[in-house]
Amino acid sequence: MQSFYQNLGIELERGAREIFINPAPHILVQKTVENSQGRLTNKGALVVTTGKHTGRSAQDRYVVKSPSTETKIWWENAIRPMTTANFNRLKIDIIAHINQQKQVYINEKSVGADPVHNLGVRLISTHPSHVLFSNHLFREKVRELDARDFTILHAPTMRVEPKDYDARAETIIVTDFDQKMTLIVGSLYAGEIKKSMFSILNYLLPDAGVLPMHAGANRLANNETGVFFGLSGTGKTTLSTDEGTYLIGDDEHGLGPNGVFNFEGGCYAKTYKLSAETEPEIYRASQKFGAMLENVMLNETTGEVDFNDKSLTENGRLSYPLQFIDELEETSKGQIPSHLFFLTADAFGVLPPVAKLTKEQAMFYFVLGYTAKLAGTEVGIVEPQAAFSACFGAPFMLRTPSVYAKLLGEYLDKNPKTHVWLINTGWTGGAYGEGERFPLKITRQIIRSIQKGELAQASFEQDKIFGLHLPKSVPGVESKILKPEQTWKDPKAYTAKAQTLAASFHTQMKKFGEFAEANKAGAPLFNS
Repeated sequence: MQSFYQNLGIELERGAREIFINPAPHILVQKTVENSQGRLTNKGALVVTTGKHTGRSAQDRYVVKSPSTETKIWWENAIRPMTTANFNRLKIDIIAHINQQKQVYINEKSVGADPVHNLGVRLISTHPSHVLFSNHLFREKVRELDARDFTILHAPTMRVEPKDYDARAETIIVTDFDQKMTLIVGSLYAGEIKKSMFSILNYLLPDAGVLPMHAGANRLANNETGVFFGLSGTGKTTLSTDEGTYLIGDDEHGLGPNGVFNFEGGCYAKTYKLSAETEPEIYRASQKFGAMLENVMLNETTGEVDFNDKSLTENGRLSYPLQFIDELEETSKGQIPSHLFFLTADAFGVLPPVAKLTKEQAMFYFVLGYTAKLAGTEVGIVEPQAAFSACFGAPFMLRTPSVYAKLLGEYLDKNPKTHVWLINTGWTGGAYGEGERFPLKITRQIIRSIQKGELAQASFEQDKIFGLHLPKSVPGVESKILKPEQTWKDPKAYTAKAQTLAASFHTQMKKFGEFAEANKAGAPLFNS
């Protein structure tokens, strides 16, 4: 093990300076507090702040452009190319920076619960809290690491001159697939670490016939598996971590011939408005020693966290190991899924709370990846805007959407008993500002009814604008709620808003050319 780091240039003999290799979580918590980089809540959870970066730096992602990646990477997806020379220059500078620090932390873990598709990862960081994060989100090693595995050099407070590396800004997240290495500088946001490895798996796994998914997953007592695709804020973690089900994972999975497997060893949940009443499992995890909270407000007197205070950001985060969850699928794997749920938070209030999708519609909405941005979430947004993220995770998809869609289509063909559902976790009774968000209890009741098989023999009717198939009834849910137009005060206003959204779906899909043409049977019926 030591020879790898020595060959890389990491100084292992550091004299009075400390180096920690695979340190225990309590050491990482202790060092974070000693270094004044974090504080403890009254329950023992670690609270840290990440400065100006309270989310991912989406415009600062790079991949080294080489003969092996040039034709495979989806460069149009805001992925910036970097030369090998600039990558090597930055690597040398990061290693020099790491060697100058008083403390260095090395963690050896892995990603992927499937032993065939497991990938080792070495994290070398200057910050103990980020190694604690990797302890949570990555998995234990299944073998000694070797040349197949990836290394992350993590220097979040290192200041760089962008022009030295032909970079856009001081924040750089770059992967070289030939050297099997990722460099992260200029951002303390811990999510960059986990999403870097997710992106790597998204690049590698399709060649092995595995569909990587930005999705949560759980299983029922009868072993049936459900998968929850969705963008941040649509409910992946909340709905996959439902009481009475066994959590496989909340965010990143692979779907192969034998079923579902989790990439991660922990969860990374949003904390804004987190409560024991609405999300009991996640809330209980936030109260345990070793859990890590990012960018939440801590009462200096009581040591209590106020999850309703978004002074720092609405993207407050909680990371914790899967073992903090009581109802857990210990293997982190599930059988071939019975149900795939596409989650969307429609802020226009025109999509139904549930619709059963045909294969063609599943392909269409998978590549569409629709949700909505709300007023105030980004500078310049004063009213809801349609947002599209192909495959429900475009920022992490390094290949073109058709690569992943092809895998999904083949999977549905081979497994006709796998059903696909569109679930709107957004608004009803009007758009954002007029209507209200679907109560969590209603969405959960719909999901539970589907997973219990209560909709297997339900009657459906086709929506006239989107062409979606809506159940006429769902046990425990008022029938009126199932038809969006019946919840609006003004039916004409509903029709106009729905037609506008449907037209935007057609416009978005035109970007995908041949794929859109091949799957036009899944598009909305209305097209302006």
